[in-house]
Amino acid sequence: MILRISAALSLALLATPAMAQTSSPQASPEQSVAQAPITPDTTEPAQSNEGGLSIVVSDDNDWQDLGVAIPAFATDRNVPTPANSDGTAALGLELARVITADLKNNGLFRPVGPDVLPRPEYGQITSPAWSVWTGRSVDMLVHGYVRAAADDELTVGCYLYDVALEDQLAKGGWVVKPSDWRRAAHKCADMVYSRLSGEDPFFDSKIAYIAETGPKGKRVKRLAIMDSDGANHRFITNGQSTALTPRYSPDYQKIVYLSYMNGNPRIYIYDVGTGKQHLVTESKNATFAPRWSPDGKYILYSMASGGNTDIYRVSVSGGPSVRLTDNPAIDVGGSYSPDGSKIVFESDRSGKQQIYVMNADGTNQRRISFFGGASATPEWSPRGDLIAFTHIAGNLRIAVMNPSGGGMRYLTNSWQDEAPTWSPNGRIIQFFRTQPNSGETSLWQVDLTGRNERRLPTPVGASDPAWGPVLP
Repeated sequence: MILRISAALSLALLATPAMAQTSSPQASPEQSVAQAPITPDTTEPAQSNEGGLSIVVSDDNDWQDLGVAIPAFATDRNVPTPANSDGTAALGLELARVITADLKNNGLFRPVGPDVLPRPEYGQITSPAWSVWTGRSVDMLVHGYVRAAADDELTVGCYLYDVALEDQLAKGGWVVKPSDWRRAAHKCADMVYSRLSGEDPFFDSKIAYIAETGPKGKRVKRLAIMDSDGANHRFITNGQSTALTPRYSPDYQKIVYLSYMNGNPRIYIYDVGTGKQHLVTESKNATFAPRWSPDGKYILYSMASGGNTDIYRVSVSGGPSVRLTDNPAIDVGGSYSPDGSKIVFESDRSGKQQIYVMNADGTNQRRISFFGGASATPEWSPRGDLIAFTHIAGNLRIAVMNPSGGGMRYLTNSWQDEAPTWSPNGRIIQFFRTQPNSGETSLWQVDLTGRNERRLPTPVGASDPAWGPVLP
């Protein structure tokens, strides 16, 4: 990833844009994102919610709507940039559109985008014309700017204001290569989301999935990745061998997935940065669902051997596997708790698929799903408070429960929804949906209220989604 940012943008970088027209502030020496995460500027203490900031979280995880205005980002001078041939003014419009879509699609806010709003001048970014916004019943205002440097790098600034209080709530700034301009928009949306909700961010993240093409009975399945909003899509494998069940590593640097080459299952780890991959383990026996341990040192997987299908653990560098279950049943789909102490999995040892939990070493195996029907594909929330799974009772539906098996509730109600994966902040679940008759598959998201559901754009059919961590 060729996104770069100063270790912490100084107040000079986020100074009044009007000053920058005559004297461009100097950023501190740049560091690669692997060394310095992009974060909102922290030179000033975060302000509290005192004084009228009205967003609240109720006991049922519902949110109070906030009207958020996001006009086009301003620019000090409109110059062509590789990010947009029409110049930084056109890019400022696109930045605001991406931020608006991020905040709208998560279902928590009522954003109004730049296409129906007046465009602020550059000097108004840090000195908003309050009367313009109070007359439009705006609660929150997102202002921003974009500047181009001689080396084509872009500086993007983002400000969040409480209109009623005429007060700045948060600000951030990012220096990016032209190809990474959308990441600056996602970072701005993350800043706004986190400041207003109190939750961790998730927009600047990636999704891996299995791209499906071809007739229903002879699908070609390739590994693909894209941004959390479906942009910057690319295929990773060529489809000569079937790819299945990808998962991002905890540090985002790698993807583990299952590949069937000449009919033999192999578990590979693909390095996102270098494009190289290495073999972890292979077998002639049926193998399923590789998953990372939270520390990134081990891979869980399931393998059929001697009439049993059990869960194993293997080092990411390969070597001998450790068998964690040993039961005359089908045990599949291990997923670690965030602290790595427990594993949730599915087993048909009771007669049909149900959800079980065990200690990380395989001890203390116990069933936790008792809702009728069958339960499968469990995945532990990164917050540790919930387990998402597929409930099978006629239709296949996405559901959640707490780690002890209580509080089960449905989030979807369609014909065939399955394979949930969590957003990095544990507030949204992604899954894939299969259409009856045609067998066409597509990616969908739903929040924990179950009310905000949307389809993600993909160029071809899509299944087996995996949501990666927030990018560094």
